[in-house]
Amino acid sequence: MIQSSRKTTPDFSIEGEGRFCTVYLLRPLTPAAFDWIEEHIPEDAQRLGAAIAVEHSYIGAIAEGIVADGLVLA
Repeated sequence: MIQSSRKTTPDFSIEGEGRFCTVYLLRPLTPAAFDWIEEHIPEDAQRLGAAIAVEHSYIGAIAEGIVADGLVLA
């Protein structure tokens, strides 16, 4: 049997949805996700605990960057 080497455990969750959502919470779930935030998100970003508050106009590009770097979104 061939096993897939693709990672399925999520590194991040994105909370917030719906037509009127203006702020999303990007929540790191793994050490790799925390490292990614350190490298890609400004230090002065609004934080709620470990989560980063992200305006709706930026969440798409951030999600694309996460996936492009090989991390998994929930």
